[in-house]
Amino acid sequence: MRKNRLLRIPSRGLVLISLVSLVLGFILAYSYSISSVNKEQVTNSVSLNEQEKYKKELIEQKERNKELSEEINGKQQEIKEFEQSFANSEESVEELVEEAEKLRLLIGDIPSQGKGIAVSLQDGAYNPSQENPNDYIVHESHVFKVINELKISGAEAISINGQRLHTNSYISCTGPVITVDGKTFPAPFKIEAVGDPEVLLASVKLGGGVVDQLTSDNIIVTVEEKGKISMPALRDDKN
Repeated sequence: MRKNRLLRIPSRGLVLISLVSLVLGFILAYSYSISSVNKEQVTNSVSLNEQEKYKKELIEQKERNKELSEEINGKQQEIKEFEQSFANSEESVEELVEEAEKLRLLIGDIPSQGKGIAVSLQDGAYNPSQENPNDYIVHESHVFKVINELKISGAEAISINGQRLHTNSYISCTGPVITVDGKTFPAPFKIEAVGDPEVLLASVKLGGGVVDQLTSDNIIVTVEEKGKISMPALRDDKN
């Protein structure tokens, strides 16, 4: 009976096997390392791409927000300009309406009523045997001084002895009477004006003004404030 012999590997073979195993292990380790590095690089590459993508989208969104903001500011400016234009138009219309109203009052096309003042002019006392009577009589120039001063002071309507004046009224004085647009009225001559009493009074009573000038011409002048003065439209008065 043969005894089994143990398989003996020569020492040189062991060395070769060990060397192969070492190289194989190195290769496996290196491959794993390379694989890990590649995987990390791929992951990092994907991450960078995503960051670049988000960064780009963020920049685009900011640009869009800027454009929208500028567009909103532009629209707001347009609205502001439109509102201002509309406000100016309303003011212009109101001014035109007020101006038309004033013109209608001045030409006597509509009735006038309100506070105002009354200025009465009367011939001064004189001695016919010693002085010139014309120096004490109310003349057209005296009446026109009062009327012009009242107009300058903002009177919206003026009348003489109840006869309302218009822009082309004809006035003349003859002795103790006055003729206004063909109608004759006796003295004293009462001139009434609708307007702000304080302004009208201050105007005629101003130092060196109308009252002082008429007084120096020997005319008796009486000025009073009126709480209510009514003047009909000229067409109504004609009827």
